[in-house]
Amino acid sequence: MHRLAPLTWLLPLYAAGALAGWAFAGARMPLPWMLGPLFLTGLLYLSGKLDRKVPVITRPFGQMTVAAQVGLAFSPQAFAALLSLAPLLVGTALLTGITALTVGYLLARRSRLPLAQAVLATFPTSPVEAAVLAERHGFEPAPVVLAQTIRIALVVFSVPMAIYAIDGWPERAPVAGNGVFDPMGWTLLALIALVGARLFRLLGLSNPYFLGPLMVVAAISAFGVDLAAFPAPLMAMAQIVLGTWLGSTFRREIFVGGGRQVLTLLGNAALLLAIVSGFALGLARLAGQPWEVLVLGAAPGGVTEMALTAKYLGTDLALVTAFQLTRIVLFMPNMPWIVALVNRMEHRDPR
Repeated sequence: MHRLAPLTWLLPLYAAGALAGWAFAGARMPLPWMLGPLFLTGLLYLSGKLDRKVPVITRPFGQMTVAAQVGLAFSPQAFAALLSLAPLLVGTALLTGITALTVGYLLARRSRLPLAQAVLATFPTSPVEAAVLAERHGFEPAPVVLAQTIRIALVVFSVPMAIYAIDGWPERAPVAGNGVFDPMGWTLLALIALVGARLFRLLGLSNPYFLGPLMVVAAISAFGVDLAAFPAPLMAMAQIVLGTWLGSTFRREIFVGGGRQVLTLLGNAALLLAIVSGFALGLARLAGQPWEVLVLGAAPGGVTEMALTAKYLGTDLALVTAFQLTRIVLFMPNMPWIVALVNRMEHRDPR
């Protein structure tokens, strides 16, 4: 109890986030239970009304809950379909990676950032991972964290809004959850998620609180085992936690001190999203896949947020998640040497 006491100040913030989510749901906004808290919390931190850091240890609850729910989409039929689309998955990931490197180069030309730092600021990865790599190579991490935060927020807000605007606003906001009352099934799914997270953490793998539960639940589902989905209220709670944490990363001191750099980084993130979305639309037409699936799958946002968006919007959840995971598997382990190579190329002796 004593260990949890420092976190009690979060309860009013979560309550306010829940109200914002309820308001967004009433307005039939996409992802209301995440975007509502994100919007409200971001405003509170940017205005200086709040300055206490939301602990990162709160995020795993949201990640594990969403990941376990997403893993249920990997039925035997869905898994077989994904195998047949492997070339499309890899090709899309490579195009996204090449685009990120190109846009990073353009950012370095427009700003005073070193090329390797600009690549870290642009490449779709975790802000924490990017900041660690920046410090390892002797770069100031603040611009990298700022750029990554802007990119994720832009993608999470604009992609669902754009899909709603094109496909049409629904009569009522859909619910991302399950209406069947099965507490034993929910408990089993939660335990599997915890085991997956613990396993990935022990193995030292990246993003263990999302990828661990996702992979373990997906593997069980791919063998034809039916697991009970979490109820809608729990999914809403997970989104409130995720949205609140993401909104709290909008630190006033970073944005106010950024000045013109904020606009440059915002334009850079918008350019990356526009080019990647353009590629996705073309690939969707060539592959005969729904454009919404390709846009969400290629979107340079976090896998947690894009998977949740896919579930909420009713698109092919397994395929969208597979696109995002393919990019992670291809690039996350290789980011250290890619950044090191870019850094060496920039500073090599021209003679």
